[in-house]
Amino acid sequence: MVTVRADSAFYQHDVVAAVRRGGAHFSITARMDAAVVAAISRIPEEAWVGIKYPEAIWDEDEQRWVSDADVAEIHYTAFTSRKKDDHTSARLIVRRVKRLNPRSVPQGQGEMFNVYRHHAVFTDSPLSMLQAEAAHRDHAIIEQVIADLKNGPLAHMPSAVFTANSAWTVLAAIAFNLTRAAGVLASRFHAKARMATIRAQLIAVPARIANRARTWLLHLPRNWPWQQAWDELFETASGQLTAAT
Repeated sequence: MVTVRADSAFYQHDVVAAVRRGGAHFSITARMDAAVVAAISRIPEEAWVGIKYPEAIWDEDEQRWVSDADVAEIHYTAFTSRKKDDHTSARLIVRRVKRLNPRSVPQGQGEMFNVYRHHAVFTDSPLSMLQAEAAHRDHAIIEQVIADLKNGPLAHMPSAVFTANSAWTVLAAIAFNLTRAAGVLASRFHAKARMATIRAQLIAVPARIANRARTWLLHLPRNWPWQQAWDELFETASGQLTAAT
């Protein structure tokens, strides 16, 4: 299975054609253009199947975690702007999530698109509808990990030497895993937070270490909103020092 995300429909067609020549299957994040919107509008209401995610998924556009959604599919022909031999028919699998603020929908969209956000996947996967949607979503999770790394240590490589950059990448992966583990130990919120949030709220903390009567004290900021989460992380990780405000 090859998962593709690209802005250019022409590029997507070339990749899909290559994938099919190689005997593999494809899964493409479909742009919400007029043809895709029209196809979604033809899906009958009874075709939507409700699903719940054991682990919430991140909605990039609305900047929130989503725990449940509806999924449906419809037959779709893509790349119709190209010559007829290039037209490709497969499955359009759509996930819809209720909007937090329907009034924020751009003017001119229909009622269905006022109430829901839609995420479409064009695929020839032989998996069942829910399995194919989950497989594609797994790729989106990996992309979020890559985005976190690119927003941090992989924003640029430090050297023109390949081996140095290779070591840097390994250290970046280790730092990412440790940061994610710290978030899980700290709180439910930080367990799903991004690296930048964990760094800002739990790592880059203006604190002071003092020694009083042979006891080490860590003086944290006053009225610090993340103290409980930090205390939970610290006590779980070590439990050796006494935190003092």
